[in-house]
Amino acid sequence: MSVTTKRGRVGRIALNVFAGFGFIYLFLPIAFIVAFSFNQPKGKFNIVWQRFTLENWTDPFSDTALTDAFVTSLKIAAVSTLIATFLGSMIAIALSRYRFRGSAAYNFLLVLPLTTPEIVLGSSLATLFLGQSMVDFGFGTIVIAHAMFQVSFVALTVRARIRGFDWTLEQAAQDLGASPVRTFWKVTFPLILPGISAASLLAFALSLDDFIITFFNAGSTLTFPLRIFGASRVELPPQINVLASVILVVTVSIMAVGSLLGQRRRRRLGQTA
Repeated sequence: MSVTTKRGRVGRIALNVFAGFGFIYLFLPIAFIVAFSFNQPKGKFNIVWQRFTLENWTDPFSDTALTDAFVTSLKIAAVSTLIATFLGSMIAIALSRYRFRGSAAYNFLLVLPLTTPEIVLGSSLATLFLGQSMVDFGFGTIVIAHAMFQVSFVALTVRARIRGFDWTLEQAAQDLGASPVRTFWKVTFPLILPGISAASLLAFALSLDDFIITFFNAGSTLTFPLRIFGASRVELPPQINVLASVILVVTVSIMAVGSLLGQRRRRRLGQTA
């Protein structure tokens, strides 16, 4: 075996080892959360392993305040995601489909919220809302704040899907007598739907997870992250881990279903071809 071949093998082994450590670093906190959802803690803090139990999962909503905050986060994420998905998708289509004066400036403004620190966005929005005497901090201000930064993520994700889209398909549909609206719903929308779905899931997860921007604009409204932060000084009940595990299971299930549907679709297209 030559020296070059040996070096190549050592390099591949080293790369695999480093990749393995990287995955462990990423997934160890997730494994910790799931494992401690089955822990029976002593006292109010679920940070030291005591013994295995299923009691936490028999009544995951026993902590009323935590459950209410969790439901509030789901509502905020749902509303803000709908708004951001619509606006972001329209922005992505416009910037990809048309060329107009000032499009470069719009591209820059689209990326700006992603590069701005969240504490700057949160404090700026709080200042904006404070300047409006008729605006009360709460559910509405959180939705507006979340939709604002979600739009950029949605637009960039959908635009990545649209990139390479064959716009002549729209022209062909219209040549066959389809109206612009019918062309969009029958041709364009189905083709970009996977990108829109991925963008909406990303936006939903970002909203559910956000703490800093929410902290500045929540008022008396408590979301799931805010409730955990507030309760962490006095208690960390296992229901936190249970609800987090539920979110993880639902997310993985949605991703698995989407992957399976995508594979079936590719197989059908391959058989048709």
